[in-house]
Amino acid sequence: QVQLAESGGGLVQPGGSLRLSCAHSKRSFETVIMAWYRQVPGKQREFVARIIGENRTIYVDDVKDRFSISRDEAKNTVYLQMNNLQPDDTAVSSCPAGNSWGRGTQVTVSS
Repeated sequence: QVQLAESGGGLVQPGGSLRLSCAHSKRSFETVIMAWYRQVPGKQREFVARIIGENRTIYVDDVKDRFSISRDEAKNTVYLQMNNLQPDDTAVSSCPAGNSWGRGTQVTVSS
């Protein structure tokens, strides 16, 4: 089982930026494809971004042109750079690998 630890969340004002990190405990077939999801209380978990292999990426329409997913294979870490954050981006962000999920990191965007 791959273990994951998300970090980098926090409180920012609208227009601010955060970089989330998802550290996974090892490389495996389960980490070839990595993704970020987010969830607001009372709503279903939402797909945000996916990275396939080294640099193939896909994003949900709401975050295109603002977010960027990347990875550092040597550090076993996937990143999500979030720019121009808006209140609707407030959520707990998490990443899966195989059947495993981290605990998530809280992103709060508020004036």
